[in-house]
Amino acid sequence: MASYLSSMTSSEWKILETLIPPKPDTLRGRPQEHSRRSIVDGILYIIRTGGAWRMMPNDLPHWKTCYHYFRLWAKLGYWERIHHAIRDMARLAVGKKAPTAAIIDSQSVRTASQSGVRGYDAGKKITGRKRHVLVDTLGNILALKVTTADVQDRDGAKLLLNVLTMAFGWLMLIWADGGYAGKLIEHVAAIPRHRRVNLEIVKRSDDVKGFKVVPKRWIVERTFGWLIQSRRLIRDYEVKIEHSEAMIYLSMSKRMLARITR
Repeated sequence: MASYLSSMTSSEWKILETLIPPKPDTLRGRPQEHSRRSIVDGILYIIRTGGAWRMMPNDLPHWKTCYHYFRLWAKLGYWERIHHAIRDMARLAVGKKAPTAAIIDSQSVRTASQSGVRGYDAGKKITGRKRHVLVDTLGNILALKVTTADVQDRDGAKLLLNVLTMAFGWLMLIWADGGYAGKLIEHVAAIPRHRRVNLEIVKRSDDVKGFKVVPKRWIVERTFGWLIQSRRLIRDYEVKIEHSEAMIYLSMSKRMLARITR
């Protein structure tokens, strides 16, 4: 089996193997040529190195095989569910259960020339897409939404925070920067759920000159820093937005697996 810096360790695979969809019944079709582990390693290689699918090394499964499973499992929502399961394990590993506080922010990234829908972020002067994320106090992603870059932070937050009607029932506080101030505070407070959520704006002091770490907001900035350590995520190369989100879920899943098994 090929081994790269992006490949999973045996301990990591032992966890992921329980979450990956089972092999199909080989009696109903052609026997599967490659193991699930080698296919996932091929996908992780692309994410970590930022290369094109067609440039997959010969000692990994054929790029069409890896891309087929990446696309299929993204369409079926497997990567998202796998990520959420690993995130819950990562929280339990450090003695944390359901999150009660979170941080929201967005990151605009350029798209490649062949990518699909995109927009222009006038503030960042970037043509591409915007990643809206809600992270816990460890920096792990609780919710994710990728949109075109011209979507305002407050509008993207409304799409993102719809998840609160169905999940994270213990969440009571969300920190955000000044770009989320205004009617969004009332919108968050009015989300129908049994426990009210408060949106608290954390502003940078006007008296401070130069760089200064802003309380709580640095956590989500660190998460964005983690993402771009995966070269595939420095830009958005995906034609479909669901593939963009799947790449992020996979990158974070690999990082959390390494942390759990360390």
